[in-house]
Amino acid sequence: MTDTPSGSGARRPTFVTPHRVTIPGVTAAEMREVDRIAIEQTGPALLQMMEHAGRSLAELVLESIAGAPSHAAVVVLAGAGGNGGGGICAARHLAGRVADVALCLAAPDRLTEAARAQRNTFQYSQGREITPVELVDANPDVIVDALVGYGLSSAPRGTVAALIEWARARSCTIVSLDVPSGIDATTGTAPGLAILPTATVTLALPKTGLSREVAGRLFLADLGIPATAYRRAGITVVRPFCGSFVVPITRI
Repeated sequence: MTDTPSGSGARRPTFVTPHRVTIPGVTAAEMREVDRIAIEQTGPALLQMMEHAGRSLAELVLESIAGAPSHAAVVVLAGAGGNGGGGICAARHLAGRVADVALCLAAPDRLTEAARAQRNTFQYSQGREITPVELVDANPDVIVDALVGYGLSSAPRGTVAALIEWARARSCTIVSLDVPSGIDATTGTAPGLAILPTATVTLALPKTGLSREVAGRLFLADLGIPATAYRRAGITVVRPFCGSFVVPITRI
């Protein structure tokens, strides 16, 4: 693992847990390689990792509304890919624990196979699916942002951009999955509109572009990826979770 992010002369950022375990930041390309190795060689399978991501995200949302889940309303904004699949999974875990859970898909006709499987299961939950048009007058207690993950390649546009703009106009808590939508995972820059979250649950390893300024409070969630997968990707990781599946982290 190199000492600098791809395309940068700056020192690679690192992150630390409350137990003083130091974790390296990874670029989008490095995380993509870890995911590839896990899916093709070591496991866990994509749907398993998506399940871990969604449940961890749901747990943090529940903490943010502790004491009032039976009266709270949550809107989950989900994209068509892996990040969206994690959001759909979170919506299912929240349904039945929160008074009102609404899932809004940015591109329901373009869901990946894994995201489509998550949607199929969600349809049997107590949550409801709504369209972007139905969001106009919604004022939820929490917005879950699962529109775009580390795969951002250009400024958000179309429905995704419209949903980001809608979320930015609300004054409620926003929790992002992995990377705030619209933020480049490697550089932390925004080529266009971007979500401004209260907190971000990043997955497996923190991304080099994440900071308090762009991501709010940072948490790291365990996807169950074995150490062998990281080693094969050339990444040295000291397991940071210390008996938990989600830990707060700080960029240093």
